[in-house]
Amino acid sequence: MAYFAKLGTGNIVENVISINNSVITDSNGVEQEQLGVDFINKLYNTRDVWKQTSYNNNIRKNFAGIGYQYDQTRDAFIPKKPFNSWILNEQTCLWNAPVAYPTDGKRYSWNETTKNWDLQNI
Repeated sequence: MAYFAKLGTGNIVENVISINNSVITDSNGVEQEQLGVDFINKLYNTRDVWKQTSYNNNIRKNFAGIGYQYDQTRDAFIPKKPFNSWILNEQTCLWNAPVAYPTDGKRYSWNETTKNWDLQNI
């Protein structure tokens, strides 16, 4: 299956759909994103902006999810920033806490006020 994300205002993902790989394969057996875009817009009778995405993250860094933003400069889908203090990892285009998650096997949650991990009492 081939997956495509519909982009709305601000390049925010509004929908993700799948289509058969045969739709995006040209006569030489090469996958072409534009074939998928054309197929989807014809199917829905629209002129929407669609970008291909993939579950194994080999297209545009991350599988697009609703609410993700497509960054044209990085050619990547980036999830919503979870906290103001978090920093974008340029390699993965995912957000990282400014302090590493503890590796002691216990459960923690991020505390934006203290900008640190709080132990969860479970």
